Amino acid sequence: MTTIIIEDEKPAARLLQRKLEKINIPVGVMLHSVEEALNWFSKNEHPDLIFLDIQLSDGLSFEIFEKIDIKSAVIFTTAYDEYALKAFKLNSIDYLLKPIDEDDLEVAVLKFKDHFQFPKTTGHESMQLDFEQIRKMLSNPFEKPFKKRFTVKIGQHLKVISTDEIECFFSENKGTYIHTFDNRNYLIDSTLEVLEQEIDTVAFYRISRKFIISIKAIKEIVVYSNSRLKINLPSYKEDEVIVSREKVTDFKNWIG
Repeated sequence: MTTIIIEDEKPAARLLQRKLEKINIPVGVMLHSVEEALNWFSKNEHPDLIFLDIQLSDGLSFEIFEKIDIKSAVIFTTAYDEYALKAFKLNSIDYLLKPIDEDDLEVAVLKFKDHFQFPKTTGHESMQLDFEQIRKMLSNPFEKPFKKRFTVKIGQHLKVISTDEIECFFSENKGTYIHTFDNRNYLIDSTLEVLEQEIDTVAFYRISRKFIISIKAIKEIVVYSNSRLKINLPSYKEDEVIVSREKVTDFKNWIG
């Protein structure tokens, strides 16, 4: 079984790759734009399965199908509202809503394996998509649904944390953590890059490579060395929270 990922954000692609590897689905190639995908498909044998983001950096991913007769099964990965995706169901295309749940991912892969026989001998039937129908569905795109809560594992228990409870997100030793207003840290299976795409950018801002902070958590802003700013948060005291120099202007605009 050959699998590729076509995803706009490289961190999101790597995160999906890790989740697929957990269920023994190796990913051969990761592509990030329509142009890159068109070039790759023109030179390579089509894979059995494609995980495909809808919105790529240089256009909608449907443009790939309009220009190349793709001989692969497709599972869309998207942040569009579930009700807006009824058109995909009509076209017998499976999809996963971001952030991708590992259980949903495994179910989608199992459904794919049940539908197709391996090894591939004659190739899959090409995807028959009603592009006009899908384009109409996306012509007035829904506002991107920001993530409102996170589920974290504590021993054998699961805890749901609302974004209203979050003081900041931070990275440390290759891990990503939530820090809450009640001064607790929780490890999450994500990256700051992915979180930037999922959370409300009015309420949260990435001030540096290490921190995303909540506007509600800003207790004090202090002028710091090298034209930077230091943020004092209510409970996080493990490290200095510094707005990097290149972020200062945008940060000031963000706080209004």
